[in-house]
Amino acid sequence: MGVSAVSNKDTVKNHFEQEAHEFDELITNLIPYYRQMVESIVSTLPFEASADIDIIDLGCGTGTVSRAIKDVYPNAKITCLDIAENMLQMARLKLKDAPETVYLNEDFYNFNFDKKYDAVVSSLALHHLETTDDKLKFYKEIYAGIKEAGIFVNADNVLASNDVYQQKFMDQWKRFMRWNLSEEDVVNIWIPKYYEEDRPAPLMDNLDMLKEVGFKSVDVVWKYYNFATFMALK
Repeated sequence: MGVSAVSNKDTVKNHFEQEAHEFDELITNLIPYYRQMVESIVSTLPFEASADIDIIDLGCGTGTVSRAIKDVYPNAKITCLDIAENMLQMARLKLKDAPETVYLNEDFYNFNFDKKYDAVVSSLALHHLETTDDKLKFYKEIYAGIKEAGIFVNADNVLASNDVYQQKFMDQWKRFMRWNLSEEDVVNIWIPKYYEEDRPAPLMDNLDMLKEVGFKSVDVVWKYYNFATFMALK
């Protein structure tokens, strides 16, 4: 997949490299009900707890989602992919009891699936794909990288379907952050970073794209204003 003409991926990479060690505490201050979001990913996976399954975690960060999956599916073999090596180092610590875990220091624009997985999961990562075309192309690659009857589960930042509700979503998110962070940090750091680095798409557009690439069933399993977990079955 080719990189877009105007790319922010270096900015994003540097951001996550710098914040890896404080990321776990920070994310609960930035993302409403983050633990519920993670739980929604795990609980959506349609496998028996004892199943031998291959799962790839795209944009794994510090490995929180992979750890949660491993706790429920101890026989799962997990591949952790992230653009930031420092994030992968943190993931290695969380998954130190799972030596079979594979770690890939790559970004979505260069990654090619070399095998098929039972499940592809991602959290707060794919909104960094810059354009609709980029997202659609990568959804096609995800579809091709999933086994028949496999599943894709994505928890991500999304847009509302219209400007009025998008403003309401943003207001609610700012209010949540103000409970945990200073007004100065919200206004001068996190909101500017959102507009500089993030390229979310409307939730309904994401679902439409997943149908377009071939997934036979899509659904929303968790949502809080501008954050949602949605799934697609092959």
